[in-house]
Amino acid sequence: MSATSTRSPLLRPAFLVAIGVLVTSAMGMTAGIRAFDIYLAKLPVYAPEGRTLGSIPTETPNWIKVGNDRIESADVVATLGTDNYLSRTYAERNPKDPKKPRVVELHLAYYTGMIDTVPHVPDRCFIGGGMSQGTDPVYPALNLDRTRWFQDPDVDASEAGRIWRVRLADDRNLTSRPGQSVRLPRDAESLRMRVMGFDMPGGGRVFAGYFFIANGGHTDNARNVRALAFNLTDDYAYYLKVQFTADTESADALAEASSELLSELIGEIMLCVPDWVEVQSGRYPPDNPRRAAAIGSP
Repeated sequence: MSATSTRSPLLRPAFLVAIGVLVTSAMGMTAGIRAFDIYLAKLPVYAPEGRTLGSIPTETPNWIKVGNDRIESADVVATLGTDNYLSRTYAERNPKDPKKPRVVELHLAYYTGMIDTVPHVPDRCFIGGGMSQGTDPVYPALNLDRTRWFQDPDVDASEAGRIWRVRLADDRNLTSRPGQSVRLPRDAESLRMRVMGFDMPGGGRVFAGYFFIANGGHTDNARNVRALAFNLTDDYAYYLKVQFTADTESADALAEASSELLSELIGEIMLCVPDWVEVQSGRYPPDNPRRAAAIGSP
């Protein structure tokens, strides 16, 4: 038997060359990732002061909470994939028809870090719970009241005209930060949601609509959440599901009621997610790698 045939396969020239190529490629990939500021691992990020969705006000100028917030069982929370959620029902204060006030359930769920959870949306969950699809999905625009909005003057030129701020309510009974302003998602004026009708087993139909806020942007499609939250140049990742459900007569009627409620709550909702302009600038959170890099640079 020759020396070549008795040599371990791990020591043969072809194997060693292959290993060398792999190592060199790995080193080149690592250098490229560093050079282009690519972040494959995403860090969790939370709202300032640990603010959670449960802190959203129970009343607005035109809507008020009815009943108790729904507290899910441990099994449902485990399926949901987060304990930072809110399921609350709001009703009109002064309905056009006092005998039939509009009632809307608002459901919010926040996720952050290395997100491996597929967004839980009515398309899957309602049908999995025994309902059946009653209508095809439509994507109505959310007609938000922009009376209290103004263009943010403090953003980079690349974001100029795309970032709005909204001034919160002036009444201390309606907000913890009266008169202050908060940034909205990029291009908030173009918010839309995906709406479907669902038929209940015992009869009747409800409509549910949702969209997502993720890393400072928004989308009405669950498939696009990862594209927003996992931008390779971002250190952090988060997304927030915003969902409305009601027994309205149509998708447009749900969009109208949701728009009115969201117009008065969107600033409060944005207080419960990180300000993405501050994150991208390195100013938030305190241990932001971008801040450390800026301080360490010559």
